[in-house]
Amino acid sequence: MRISLFGHMLAEGADGRSVLPRSRKTRAILAILALAAPRPVLRSQLTGLLWSSRGKEQAFASLRQAVHELQGALGAHATKVLRVDRNHLTLRDTCLWVDVRGSTSTPPDPDSSRSFRAPLLEDLYGLDPAFDHWLLEERERIEQQLRSLEQVTLATSDEVHTRIASAERLLRIDPMHEEAWRALIAGHLESGDDDAARSAYGHYVAAYTRAGLIPSIELHAGASADSHRVANRSKLGLLAKGVKLAVLPTRNLSGAHHENTMPGLVDEVMAAVSRFRWISCIGSADHERQDIDFVLDSAFQRAGTQIRLIVRLLDPQDGGAVVWASSFDREVGEELSLQEELAAEIAAQIDPEMLLRYGERTLATKLPEPTAFDLTMRAIPAIYRLEPIGFHAAGKSLAAATSLDPGNAAAHAWWAYWHLFLVGQAWAKDSKAATLRAGELAERAVTLDPGDARAITLVGHVRGFLHKRVEEALSLHGKALSLNPSLPLAWCFSGLANSYLGRHTEAIEQIGRAQCLSPHDPHAFFFDMALMMPYYLRHDFAIAATFGRRAVELNPGFSSTYKGYLATLGQLGQDQEAARIRARLLALEPAFSVSNALQRSPLVLSEDRALYADGLRRAGLREN
Repeated sequence: MRISLFGHMLAEGADGRSVLPRSRKTRAILAILALAAPRPVLRSQLTGLLWSSRGKEQAFASLRQAVHELQGALGAHATKVLRVDRNHLTLRDTCLWVDVRGSTSTPPDPDSSRSFRAPLLEDLYGLDPAFDHWLLEERERIEQQLRSLEQVTLATSDEVHTRIASAERLLRIDPMHEEAWRALIAGHLESGDDDAARSAYGHYVAAYTRAGLIPSIELHAGASADSHRVANRSKLGLLAKGVKLAVLPTRNLSGAHHENTMPGLVDEVMAAVSRFRWISCIGSADHERQDIDFVLDSAFQRAGTQIRLIVRLLDPQDGGAVVWASSFDREVGEELSLQEELAAEIAAQIDPEMLLRYGERTLATKLPEPTAFDLTMRAIPAIYRLEPIGFHAAGKSLAAATSLDPGNAAAHAWWAYWHLFLVGQAWAKDSKAATLRAGELAERAVTLDPGDARAITLVGHVRGFLHKRVEEALSLHGKALSLNPSLPLAWCFSGLANSYLGRHTEAIEQIGRAQCLSPHDPHAFFFDMALMMPYYLRHDFAIAATFGRRAVELNPGFSSTYKGYLATLGQLGQDQEAARIRARLLALEPAFSVSNALQRSPLVLSEDRALYADGLRRAGLREN
């Protein structure tokens, strides 16, 4: 059976005849099952999506009638394709093709991006508010899947015409994807089609001008195609932008009888890593003949239903030194979801490791003409460490990066993040001006690259923490997570925003997700600080104290930790420890007081603000 979900829904049997149900809600059921296949879907989920305003009995009766209609529409195919039991409905994965992803046994089909101009299930929007919300989320999820696959193709393909085709498909998904424009223009130059390169460049400039953006790609006229092919490809960022990571095939350490275990893990990892805009993934076939920055090597061992995946990040620039290594022990279940879960954790954990390693490398290298990317990477280790001298030097480096390349989204995002710490640490000479500058830089970063999840979540945190626009912040964090669910920082910031709004249980879950994704993150002190506050505001003072103590030990120079920890000690009546922490806090921020704390706090609920102030007073902090 073939099911098409882009645009107006279509469903055909093996003989080419339509098996599309007449009722729109029954069609919606078929679409939901097709997207989930071969996983079962709960009947209660279907009633919640399509009959959300009806009573339980009435909703289940409507579902039974719709299932009967679906079985009739499928006709002779019904028993082969559709499985119906008391609690679930399932589309079997035998002989099923869905345009969103190809066959059910394969990842999303890159060719499906050709149909992406038509929205998913265009004719089914408006059935039910719950279904409409689900549909919008599905559209966003599928868009991100297709985007990731095309980005992997751009990064790994050695064939210029394949890169051109991939760039064109990516631009149909996201017309403002600057890396795709770079690849398209450079690909035409490399293939010798100067007219096509100039035409693509004209379309790029027109698209950015209409959107009110400043084009950052330059195409100089007058030079020959031959001289442009290499020079422009480098100039357009395809050889110099970001780091190159080679992902090697997963080695089997368990014998031939487990040869087919997790066959799609490498593709899943490459897709997850490609969501980090600064990383370019290189396939194993290319890594020997390219200048690679890092290599990801993995191997698995399997015993019965238990599997252990061993992953190493290697630095070929340092003789293959191991930068990071970890093992993941799992129970073998649904293979596709297991591979997706492992890929998300691997991507989340290697991202900061590569940031720091590459940043240290650029700091140690004397470059006669450092690029904006080099200057940005130099700043990152100092932002993580929060040592005053290095931190202020990082600010100068980021200022130079944005000046050198005004169209560099990453430089603007990191400089916004730098300003956020500048204000949070009370290091700004003019706090209001620094707060305003943080907002300007963050907004500029998102304008330059609307698909950069890190930039979007940084904008959200600036709005929530510095500007007190918490609902807007939460929406931005949600957008960032839809773009890159493997970004721990976005989970942490989203949790903080929920805590500001008084949703402390949700906050604990989201910040906990950040820690699960990257348990040994260089920013672990920040995650512990963030987790301390919702526990404190839930009156779980003993748990809050545990996280506060650990955050102080991990980074004694981070002043925000001392504030929540001090309030916690006040509530616990630990006067001696409170006096010690109070002295350390005032050494970092001499002017800090209860009134100052309330003025700067983004907490929304009056009871939360009162509890925070009460803890600080109990700990002996002065009022003004």
